[in-house]
Amino acid sequence: MGVFIVDTSRSPYAKLRPVSMSDVKLTDGFWSPRLDKLVNVTLPTMYNLLEETGRIDNFRVVSGRVKGGFRGILFNDSDVYKWIEATAWALVNRRNDQLIKVLNDVVDIVAEAQLPDGYINTYFYHRLGERYRYLRQSHELYCAGHLIQAAVACRRSGVCVRLYNVALRLGNHIVDVINPSGLLAVDGHPEVEMAMVELYRESGDKRFLEEAVFQIESRGRGVLRNFRMPGSWDAGDEYFIDHKPLKDLREVPTGVHAVRFLYLMSGATDVVMETGDKALWEALSNLWVDLTGTRMYVTGGVGSRHEGEAIGEPYELPNDRAYSETCAAVANVMWNYRMLLATGDAKYADIMELALYNAALAGISLDGKSYFYVNPLANRGWHRRQPWFDVACCPPNIARLIASLPGYIYSTSSDGVWIHLYIASEAKVNLNGGIVELKVNTDYPWDGEVKVTVNPSKEDEFTIYLRIPGWSRGGKLLINGVEQGVELKPSTYLGVKRTWRSGDEVILRIPMSIELIASHPHVLANTARVAIKRGPLVYCLEQVDNPGVDVWDIVLKRTCRLEAKYVENLLNGVVVIEGEAYELRSQGELYKSLNDIRLSLRSIKFRAIPYYAWANRDPGPMTVWVPLIDYYGG
Repeated sequence: MGVFIVDTSRSPYAKLRPVSMSDVKLTDGFWSPRLDKLVNVTLPTMYNLLEETGRIDNFRVVSGRVKGGFRGILFNDSDVYKWIEATAWALVNRRNDQLIKVLNDVVDIVAEAQLPDGYINTYFYHRLGERYRYLRQSHELYCAGHLIQAAVACRRSGVCVRLYNVALRLGNHIVDVINPSGLLAVDGHPEVEMAMVELYRESGDKRFLEEAVFQIESRGRGVLRNFRMPGSWDAGDEYFIDHKPLKDLREVPTGVHAVRFLYLMSGATDVVMETGDKALWEALSNLWVDLTGTRMYVTGGVGSRHEGEAIGEPYELPNDRAYSETCAAVANVMWNYRMLLATGDAKYADIMELALYNAALAGISLDGKSYFYVNPLANRGWHRRQPWFDVACCPPNIARLIASLPGYIYSTSSDGVWIHLYIASEAKVNLNGGIVELKVNTDYPWDGEVKVTVNPSKEDEFTIYLRIPGWSRGGKLLINGVEQGVELKPSTYLGVKRTWRSGDEVILRIPMSIELIASHPHVLANTARVAIKRGPLVYCLEQVDNPGVDVWDIVLKRTCRLEAKYVENLLNGVVVIEGEAYELRSQGELYKSLNDIRLSLRSIKFRAIPYYAWANRDPGPMTVWVPLIDYYGG
C-alpha cells in the first residue's frame, strides 16, 4: 500500500500518479532539518498545547474518562485531527517511538468519543438535538472531513490504523443522513469534499464519491440560509460560496473566505479527477486564472481582508494590512498540487512552489515553536509569531504540510517520472513494473544546479520530466557530461526521453539571478515599487539587518548593484541579497506642495533576507515592496 497524500493511482481523469512518501528520503540541508524539528519539537509542543487548552479533554468528557463540559471554540476538534494527520505523515520517514505512543493514545481517546450511529463531534455531544441544524456556522462536516483525512493518513502510514474504522463509520453516517433524499445540506466551511473523495479512493466505496459530488452540486443554491445559527455573525452568501453554483462561477467572489474557497477548489478538483466533469473543470480553470492573475500576493499568499478573512476585489492587495492567512497558503499548495496531478501543467507547480517557500513557510518560526496566523508584507515591528491561538487552525495546518512534503516531490505518468520540486532526496519509483532509483543532489533554493542520478533496475526507455520554473531565465541541460542543445522554456516540463542505464546523470543548471518584480498598475499599494526575488524566494528588508535607517525609507534605482551571498550563521543559513540603495530623507510634513518637494537621497548599503525568515530576531519594521525612484525609466 502506497503512502499517498492524494491517491490518484486509479483516478481515470488524472494525468499523474503519486509516488509513495515511504519511497522518498530527504537528504537536503533545507527541508530535512525542518522535518527533524517537526518530529522533535513542533509536534510534541503542539500536543502539549492541545492538552493544556482542553481540546483532547473534550473527547475524554464525551467518553466518560473525565467529568466536565466542552472547552473552547465549536470547531476545536479539527485541531486535534490535523495534529494526528501531521504526526502520521511525519512518522513515515522520521520514526519516533515516543511520538508513536502519544499518537496512538490520542487516536484511542478520539475513537472512544464516537457515538453508536457513527457521529463524532465533542461540541454537539452536549447538544445532540442541534446537530446539523446550524451547518452555516457549526463546522460539523468540516471537522468530520479533517478526521477522515487524518484517518486515511494513519492507515496509509501504518502507525495508527484503528482510526480508519472510525472514519468509515463516520463516512457512512454522513452518507446516510446528508443525501438527495435526506438532509439537503452543505457545510459553511468546505473540507469534507476532499475527505470524501479520499475515503472513496481508499475504500473503493462509490457512495463516498457520490457524497462529495452531492456536496459540490448542492453548494451555491442558498441552502445554507436554512442552517444559520441564531445570533451568529454572518457575512452573506458570497462569503460561504453559496450564492451561485460553482460551475457558474467565472471569477473569485469578492468577500469570499479565502480558506473556504481554496478548500472547495481542492475538493472540486478531486471530483474532476474521478468523474471527468468538463463543466466543473472549466470553472476551476477560470477561477485559477482570476485568483493567480488578480488577487494573489507575490508570496503566493491569498486573502487581502481582515474582515471575514476574505479575498478582496481584483488587485486589492494591501501590504501592511494583508491578511494572507497561513491556512490559505497551505490550501493554495493543496489546490495547485491537485491541479498539477490532473494536468501535468507546470504553471500549477510554479504556484505550489511559490506558496510553499514563501507564504506558507513564513507561518512557522525557525525554532518550530511559534506561528503566524496572518502574514503581512509590511509591518512596523509589532507583528510577531505566537506559540498558539484561540482559533488554532494554522499551527497544525503548516505542520501537516511540512510533514507530507516528501509526497509532493515526484509523480509518474504512463511514460515516465516527473520531478516537481527540486529537493535533495533519494526515491524509489515504480514505473511500468520496474523500479527506477533516483538520487537528486542540489542546494536548492540557494542554488539552481540540480543533479539527478538515474539507476533503473534494468535498461529501459522512459522519460524524465524536469520542471523548468516560471522564474527561470536561460539555463543548460547536460546528460552524462554532454551539454544538450535544448531550450529551457520557463513554466514547462522538459521531457528527457532515452534508454536509461544505471549511473546515467542529468544536470540541470538554472541561473538564479536577482530579479526586481513589478506589480500590475492597479495594485495601488505597489505603485512605483518593486519586490526582490531570487529563484523561488521572495525577499524582504528587515530593520535588524539595516541599522541606522528605517527600512521604509530605503529606495532603489535600476542601476543599484545587487549581489547574493550565503551567510551560514544567519537564520539557520540563508542567501542574503546585499547592495547599494538610498535613504529617502523625510520632509516632515504630512502633505506638501509638489513644487516644494526636493528629493534628499543618502547613499547606503542594504541587506534583504528571505521573507519566510522574518520576525525571528529583534522586532522592527519590515517591507517586501521597495520604492524604485526611476521606476518609469526616468
